[in-house]
Amino acid sequence: MNFFEQQDIAHRNTRWLIILFGLAVITLIAITALLFAAMFAYLQTGHSPYDIDAAPVSFGQRVLNNLDWSMLGIIALSVCTVVGLSSLFKFFQLRGGGRVIAEAMGGQLINQQTTNADERKILNIVEEMAIASGAPVPPVYLMEDDAINAFAAGHNPHNAVIGVTRGCIRLLNRDELQGVVAHEFSHIFHGDMRLNLRLVAVLHGILVLGLVGQYLFTSARYRMAFRSSKDNSPLILFGMALVLVIIGYAGTFFGNIIKAAVSRQREYLADASAVQFTRNPSGIAGALKKIRNHSQGSLLHNAHASEFSHMYFSQGVRASFTGLMATHPPLDKRISRIDKSWQPETTTSAQPTAAGDQRTSQFAGSAAGATASDTAQQDVASVGTASPEYLSSAQSILTTIGAPLRNATQDPFLCRGALLGLFLAKDTATRTAQWQLLEPLVQQDATGEWQSILELAAQLAPELRLPLIELALPGLKKLTDSQVTGFKKLLDDLVLADKKISLQEWSLQRIVLHHLEPVQPQFRTRNLRELRKECEILLAALAFAGHRDDQQAQAAFQAAANELRLSALTLPRRGHYALKDLDQALATLNSVAPLQKPQLLKAMSRCIQYDGKITVTERELLRAMADGLDCPMPPLVSTATLTSHANALTRS
Repeated sequence: MNFFEQQDIAHRNTRWLIILFGLAVITLIAITALLFAAMFAYLQTGHSPYDIDAAPVSFGQRVLNNLDWSMLGIIALSVCTVVGLSSLFKFFQLRGGGRVIAEAMGGQLINQQTTNADERKILNIVEEMAIASGAPVPPVYLMEDDAINAFAAGHNPHNAVIGVTRGCIRLLNRDELQGVVAHEFSHIFHGDMRLNLRLVAVLHGILVLGLVGQYLFTSARYRMAFRSSKDNSPLILFGMALVLVIIGYAGTFFGNIIKAAVSRQREYLADASAVQFTRNPSGIAGALKKIRNHSQGSLLHNAHASEFSHMYFSQGVRASFTGLMATHPPLDKRISRIDKSWQPETTTSAQPTAAGDQRTSQFAGSAAGATASDTAQQDVASVGTASPEYLSSAQSILTTIGAPLRNATQDPFLCRGALLGLFLAKDTATRTAQWQLLEPLVQQDATGEWQSILELAAQLAPELRLPLIELALPGLKKLTDSQVTGFKKLLDDLVLADKKISLQEWSLQRIVLHHLEPVQPQFRTRNLRELRKECEILLAALAFAGHRDDQQAQAAFQAAANELRLSALTLPRRGHYALKDLDQALATLNSVAPLQKPQLLKAMSRCIQYDGKITVTERELLRAMADGLDCPMPPLVSTATLTSHANALTRS
């Protein structure tokens, strides 16, 4: 699955959603105006003391007479205000990302230090998938429900969470659970989560019209109980309430049909991606078969289940109207697309398709590419993927990092030590100054564990620094605002202890800070051709990082510019720009259209490999920049490196 194509599809779906939303609002205005005109026409034909019938005029003509521009204007303003403000309210209510939805669904954050075997299993699988894909490790929430289901929620990979039911982690084996997690990571990579949140906000805005009608309906019933025989105002209120109830719930009905149709297609894509990531069709197929034969199925028992129905791994609420409202394709269809040999009569006692047989799935023939290759094309192809090779590498990475550091990343206090240790300098003078800065935090830990974690992180192999950061990000997100502020200040002080910032320090610090910053919504996309200056700064940083000779740097820069097809780019003089300019350039380039990002990444990769060698600093710089563009890039760590570091840890 192409990460950038699917991101573009998600963007187009969002635009279509806005168009459909606009059409829905226009339709609501038209129908509301027509119903109000009909109600007033009815009151003008002898059914009210305000009867103004002076001449025989047909009911239809009276309706048309009431449809004047002033009435349409008032109704349009009222409907747009109610729907718009309600949608915005819901959108801002969900701005906290996946955590808000997980908590609304009754989810409890799984303690990273849990000893429960099932909970430990899901945490390990999520960590492996995140490391393999180069994405931050998402927090995992557990819903106490016997159904087999899961979801991914958030605005982007930075604030995504994974939610799973107790039935999911208890009844699925490791391969099946890995298939489910891979399915949810597909939603994270392909932009489905943001689309899902916008669907929730839009539908809430339309539904509010019905809720206002319900309130007016209740008020009218109360007033009718105490009205005088000549007071017909409750009838008018009752009519208005009835109109709003009809409009609100009719709009929600058709909105749910649109939501279901969009969701069903994205589910097929996520199934295909899960098979591609794991290259094990029996995993996700086995999970779907267990749902099919489980007494509880995947139906969730939560008051908010229907509101987020399009986010789940499988159908979470009962679908009506012969599947028209179903947010997920039928289980039989999903299973048969993955396992060609499966028949609906299959029971849970049947053996799943062998994982090694690639012919069992129409999706299972492609992999993300071998990790040994450093070509620009394969660097780009690796974005947003978690192939079996990457998963295997992730398992080795987690083992090599070691239990002490892994456990430290799961604790909000110790995870800061694990990250800060990555910035400890080699030279004695600078490190002494850094230890003085760290002394207040070291003194807070009477056990001495914090200092031990700092030293372990400082000794970590360079290739393992980025995976450690990804592991520690969930712990950082548990910090309070004041703790985050203090951590950022301390990190700045450590980096500036020697009065300068290296590109390696900038790369690591940029990744950490990027995931601590609030999500900035983007309202328009930019074209690369509008951002020549930003491209120059980005490519210059890469060219100078890997080439000490200015002529070689110029040649690498030009090769990258040719890849961008922007031959007029000019290489700035070495040191002519500041790192803050690089920060700003990266933030601006993140707004380019999804289908232009692979072009930019290919140029960046081409730049660092121009001389045929890629240093750790260059690789970290490339991944930091890719991360800043919201393009998760898997780690490229050789088996030899992992073996060497594991042996070094054993000897120490």
